[in-house]
Amino acid sequence: MLDHLEIHTRQLADCVGFYRAVLEPLGYTLIVDGDQKGFGHDGRLDFWLVDGEASTHVHYAFAATDWKSVHAAFDRANCHGGRQDRAPALAPHIHPDYFAGYARDPDGRLVEFVCQRAGASTDRGVN
Repeated sequence: MLDHLEIHTRQLADCVGFYRAVLEPLGYTLIVDGDQKGFGHDGRLDFWLVDGEASTHVHYAFAATDWKSVHAAFDRANCHGGRQDRAPALAPHIHPDYFAGYARDPDGRLVEFVCQRAGASTDRGVN
């Protein structure tokens, strides 16, 4: 099990703004706001941004509780130098309940928002 992820960026302010926006619908908040920026949720501190040579060629996914949260995170991706990449959709080639949307952060890393829970499409009125 992964405990935390740290990525480096030369665009710290833009990355902090981007991740604040896209992670808020997933329950994340900025908890540590020093030289290192730490985001967390549900009592965990598991995503870090650090000033430095940009980490590249990485892809990571943030779990969402329902499809509505996937859409909300994706809808906020065009901010602070980030951009939407692939609109939320089912990916049955992975498994029948795999629903994900993709964005690029200010450094161009592929960021995924995913819900893998059966029945999540009907949560809170999202179809």
